[in-house]
Amino acid sequence: MTSVVGIDVAKHSLDIATLQANGKHRTKSKLANTPAGFKDVEKWLDQYAEPSAWIVMEATGIYHEAVAEYLQGLGYRVCVMNPARIASYAQSELLRGKTDRTDAKLLATYGQRHVDQLRAWTPTPPAQKRLQALVRRLQDLKEIEQMERNRLEVSDPSVQASIHELLTHIERQIAETLRAIKQHIDDDPDLRGRRDLLVSIDGIADRTAALLLAELGDPLQFEGARAIVAYAGLNPRLQQSGQYQGHVRISKVGSPRLRAGLFMPALVAMTHNPAIRALSQRLKEKGKAGKQIVCAAMRKLLHIAYGVLKSGVPFDHQRAIAH
Repeated sequence: MTSVVGIDVAKHSLDIATLQANGKHRTKSKLANTPAGFKDVEKWLDQYAEPSAWIVMEATGIYHEAVAEYLQGLGYRVCVMNPARIASYAQSELLRGKTDRTDAKLLATYGQRHVDQLRAWTPTPPAQKRLQALVRRLQDLKEIEQMERNRLEVSDPSVQASIHELLTHIERQIAETLRAIKQHIDDDPDLRGRRDLLVSIDGIADRTAALLLAELGDPLQFEGARAIVAYAGLNPRLQQSGQYQGHVRISKVGSPRLRAGLFMPALVAMTHNPAIRALSQRLKEKGKAGKQIVCAAMRKLLHIAYGVLKSGVPFDHQRAIAH
């Protein structure tokens, strides 16, 4: 029997592994990532795992969610890991091969060796899940729109009518999605209250507020503003080895959607938000590069967002400048 089970989740399949007392792994491969496959996982766990075992898996888009919810419902403790952490662990173990089975073994081994660091996963609340789906669909539509506009600039006249027709359809879809996002937030008192606090911050408008609500959920679940910054991958990381003192860069180990979505709001805030304008001016006087200043502005926006949500008080630029 074991306290930790690793599950490698793919779009269509699940691979299971557990580290036994003799140092070898017990495995089961290619179970279906479907409700029927979940039943097979349950039978395997009944035989080889404790009722309160940790189930360790990686975040894989949406593919891990259904099996994670199913196993949590059975009473197992589920931990969903950042793939970057597992990749780093694999590097430290000098693992050369990569298959679904070896990934399941790696997850089981990592969990067993770091069991005291595992944190229980909780399902995304339905209201946030719907908002997340709408916001991500909006981002996809905006990307498609930009691709078609770029194509229009270099396309042959014979296909321009088709591109214009498609752009009209995409613009209509974007408008409908924006309305659905607004309606969804307006209909949910909790989301509406947090949205209203966020848009009180100079630089954050409805679309950015929706992105933050969708990707962060309740920001107060984080230990603090720094944890949110790290979740977005905006925390600074020094490149250093021995006597070599490299550049400080952002980690990028976090949500690329948040980083991309905060870039333009940060530029706006550098002009219109007194607290962030003061920060950018100080950094400019210190000779910091433009990208460094924008990243600092993005971090400051997240700190301010956390502050207003935690306090429940709209943004006050005098207080923000003082901090």
